Amino acid sequence: MTQFSMAGLETKFVRFDPEDLTVTGGREIAGYASLFGACDQGGDIVERGAYAGSLSRLAEAGRRVKMLWQHDPAEPIGIWDEVREDGRGLFVKGRLLKEVARAREAAALIEAGAIDGLSIGYRTLRATKDGQGRRLLSEVELWEVSLVTFPMLPDARVNAPAEAAKGAEDLRELARAFEDARARLAAREPR
Repeated sequence: MTQFSMAGLETKFVRFDPEDLTVTGGREIAGYASLFGACDQGGDIVERGAYAGSLSRLAEAGRRVKMLWQHDPAEPIGIWDEVREDGRGLFVKGRLLKEVARAREAAALIEAGAIDGLSIGYRTLRATKDGQGRRLLSEVELWEVSLVTFPMLPDARVNAPAEAAKGAEDLRELARAFEDARARLAAREPR
């Protein structure tokens, strides 16, 4: 459902896809904040290219999309280092700031699986209706991407903490295998 707040700013909620969200060291996160062509519970569909103008204007002005907690402008919790469109949607990658208490809480909640959503805060610049009454968003002004409890697109899911831990363990195992191979090669070489 679209919500209205902060003088007409709209918000859209999206759950993370399992393969799309990563939490590294409890602080770095990445995922899709919006999926193109997916109809949300409010009947809106974001079209490819809808964010391009806004992202370009932000870059030209030297500004960033804000990372907020539950759309609260008084609760920034991190920095989005990368916000870009790709063929699937609006990809975001950033860092929860360990110096911010709410960011530490957010990291713990994500890792525990209690929070699994992303939501965008934006203003609609251009939209049309399709034959089924759905709103097709063709251009939006993106203000913020929030970590939220209740995302708008229920089909997208957060990466399970066990899967994230398994991925880290897989990398450690690979590093051990390389180290073992290096040690065996070093033992064979004359000095």
